[in-house]
Amino acid sequence: MTDPKWLEAMKQEYEALMKNKTWTLVPLPLNRKAIRCKWVFWIKENAYETINRCKSRLVAKGFHQLPRCDFLEIFSPLIKHITIRVNLTLALTNR
Repeated sequence: MTDPKWLEAMKQEYEALMKNKTWTLVPLPLNRKAIRCKWVFWIKENAYETINRCKSRLVAKGFHQLPRCDFLEIFSPLIKHITIRVNLTLALTNR
């Protein structure tokens, strides 16, 4: 956390979150705990495995949420049929 590269990556991520208005601060209801978050770090590399830049992401620990207490909806990403077909074709040709 004291390395300037990672501090800059965290600053860029925070500024992007604020610019995009990712969240709105609201009062915490009684008898509820705030969901914690953590920083995730990784290095992006070029094609020749040289360091391109350091990246960070602020991630909420959503596994602490309780259904029907902390959320009412569940997000389920959808996949297109063409994506499944391409993956199956690649798997069969590279086995």
